[in-house]
Amino acid sequence: MVDVREGAKSPTAEAEAATVKAASPAEKAVAGSPTEREAGGSSSATAAVPTALLPPEHWTQLGMVSVDDDDDAESSLGEDKLSSTASLSSSILKYRTYQGRTYHSEIGDANYCDMADQFPDAMVTGTDVSPIQPTWVPPNVEFEIDDCTSDWTFAENEFDFVHIRYMGGCIPDWYGFFRQAYNVLAPGGYLESHEGSPNVYSDDGTLPPDSAIAQWGPLFVTGGKLLGRSFTVVDDGTQRKAMEAAGFVDVAEKLVKVPSGSWPADPRLKEIGLYAQHAVESDVEGFILFFTKVQQWSREQVEVYIAHLRKELRSLKHHVHYYQKLVWGRKPLTAAKNNNN
Repeated sequence: MVDVREGAKSPTAEAEAATVKAASPAEKAVAGSPTEREAGGSSSATAAVPTALLPPEHWTQLGMVSVDDDDDAESSLGEDKLSSTASLSSSILKYRTYQGRTYHSEIGDANYCDMADQFPDAMVTGTDVSPIQPTWVPPNVEFEIDDCTSDWTFAENEFDFVHIRYMGGCIPDWYGFFRQAYNVLAPGGYLESHEGSPNVYSDDGTLPPDSAIAQWGPLFVTGGKLLGRSFTVVDDGTQRKAMEAAGFVDVAEKLVKVPSGSWPADPRLKEIGLYAQHAVESDVEGFILFFTKVQQWSREQVEVYIAHLRKELRSLKHHVHYYQKLVWGRKPLTAAKNNNN
């Protein structure tokens, strides 16, 4: 999470300009998907995502498959970028550890440098539950170790801008979460929320419901329900609903359709798709191990599923995409404290 305060040039002005340039609330919903506004600007019928998670025995019945280098002849970002990403330091205590990996509840300060450079007279505060930040940062950046799912300790009206990113599956109460953001914002300040959906779609019927890619979303959604955490904030429109309930005005949103893989013909979308594929492939285990444990999958079942997923991701047969949604809103200039915690 990134907060900005005490700037000679307030980021609020930039955010206000963004509301003019960015798309208005996205258009008519299509079959089985969130309200759609794709990166290319056009709209088309979209296949419904599967609603049920297949039993883990399905994968062991299929058996292991090999994932050869030939599978990704056109879908690779290079060996240096396909190496598995490092887990969080094992020295960090008080977090769940499973099969050698440490799991934590949030990473939300990824863009602190860009904001700090753009507004050198503002103070940027990034929060995280883990001490994993770099040692060198711009002089107007500070970090605090904090859990944003607990009561916020910032002063009322302290910030001009609050940015929250990729918190799906972390927040037990989005309505209470945005009420806290509302209270720490100064009147006229902006809240920005950027989330992604785990559900995967296809426009041309190349996503069989029993494929590993199609099962990616249900794996997270089902696991999240068992933990009391929602992964469907994009699909359910939770960001906008919770912001408006907290008291934010001028709430707007932009829904982006993101391809996965190198299948798009458009060079720009192909590049985006490769990065989206890499984001998953770089550490599939890190994404799913905790959720498969919650659902009592065996190690063999997990390994077979991952092998099928990697093979499908590197194939050009599955023309798939997912959605990211950016929602922003403004605290009224005459705002009072929201006490409905």
